[in-house]
Amino acid sequence: MDWTVEPTTRNIPGPVMRTALNPTLRKESAVALGIFGALTFGAAALGARVSSGDTRWYRRLRKPPFQPPAKVFGPVWTVLYGLIAISGWRVWTAPAGAARSQALAWWGVQLGFNAAWSWLFFGRHEPRKALVDNLALLGSVTAYVATTKDVDRPAAWMVTPYLGWVGFANVLNAEIVRRNP
Repeated sequence: MDWTVEPTTRNIPGPVMRTALNPTLRKESAVALGIFGALTFGAAALGARVSSGDTRWYRRLRKPPFQPPAKVFGPVWTVLYGLIAISGWRVWTAPAGAARSQALAWWGVQLGFNAAWSWLFFGRHEPRKALVDNLALLGSVTAYVATTKDVDRPAAWMVTPYLGWVGFANVLNAEIVRRNP
């Protein structure tokens, strides 16, 4: 007789205890990871399509001295987008509930604001509107981290570098607005 007891998934407040997924859930999980990756890649591709530091408009902007070189942005965003996708997927794999639903909603909201920023700044040449979007992005990432920490603490930690980068991007964007009235 086998007396193996599997851990429960959510009987007390706090981080989720994970159990091994059955084969059907492993397949669904792999598909979900692909979907989170595709959604994140879509936002990244949309941003990359309109983002170029090599346009006459962008070159003419007065930028702050602490602006990182253009070659930094690609590698940084590649890592951040990977973390965003994996974080969202981890939240999706957590047991269903109101906190998980709220975290997933914030994940989608932040991704939408993220995609809109590049379009506003580089596509429309609207640094002020992009700054408003970036402030909303900062708020939505903050809300995502806050709701995610109760669903899956590692998923919340995964996006803290993103939160820091978005905060820095707000400073850059605000300084560009200030220097280019």
